Formats: sequence, structure tokens, C-alpha cells
Amino acid sequence: MDIKDTNCAYCMENELLDKFGIKICELPTSKLYLFKEQSHPGRVIVAHKRHIGDMTVLTDEERNAYFADVAQVSRALQAAFHPDKVNYGAYGDTGCHLHFHLVPKYKDEYEWGGVFAMNPGEKTLSDEEYAELIKKIKENL
Repeated sequence: MDIKDTNCAYCMENELLDKFGIKICELPTSKLYLFKEQSHPGRVIVAHKRHIGDMTVLTDEERNAYFADVAQVSRALQAAFHPDKVNYGAYGDTGCHLHFHLVPKYKDEYEWGGVFAMNPGEKTLSDEEYAELIKKIKENL
């Protein structure tokens, strides 16, 4: 039985999550969220469905299935937004739930050539603009 952490945004999908993300869909082993801060157009989070803190607790089969989800999302971002590179970030210092940030990067644009900011707080969108991004991602999943 999987335990949910009531302090975890990904487990609870409540106002904690609403502060930074919008759920797009569920994949076989993960949940996909659009990151509300869109300085990098198409930035998403792929969170494991189970509340685990590190990929090392997964079996080889579970880890491979999770990374298949991550790869599927990356392919969708590449098809939808044509970035020059997708960066991957797996943190968890303050939120101990296995998740990856997939951050499309574009040459000669915001933060190219450097580490992406966790939450630069520079660009939020309208509900319609978020819906359009989500539609583009779903069409390419």
C-alpha cells in the first residue's frame, strides 16, 4: 500500500500544488504537471505516482517505467515546442517526492547556457494561455 504524505503537493493535489502547477494528465507511473512559471515555454514536472524520495528505492523495472514516462514527456515537449535542448532537474531538498523538472531551453533566450532557476517568478500566463500549452503537450504525448 502506498502512503501519501499530507504535506506533499504531489500526493495531495490541493492548494499546495495550485501555487505552482496545473495537472495535465496521468501516465503509467507518473503524473504530469505544467509549471505555472513559464519563463521556459513548456516547462513541466513529471512526479512519480508513489510518495518516494529517491529513485534508488524503485526496482529496476519500476525505475525503467518511470524513465519511460520522462522520455515520453520529453519527446512531446520537443515536438510541441522545438527547444534546442530539454534540461532535466531532480531536486527534492524541501519536497521529498521523486519528480523531475523538464525545462525546454532555447539558444539566445532566457538562461541559455546556465542552470535554470527553480522558480524565477517572472512569467505567469492567463488561464487561456495555460490551456493552450496543455493542449499542445497532450497532442504530442
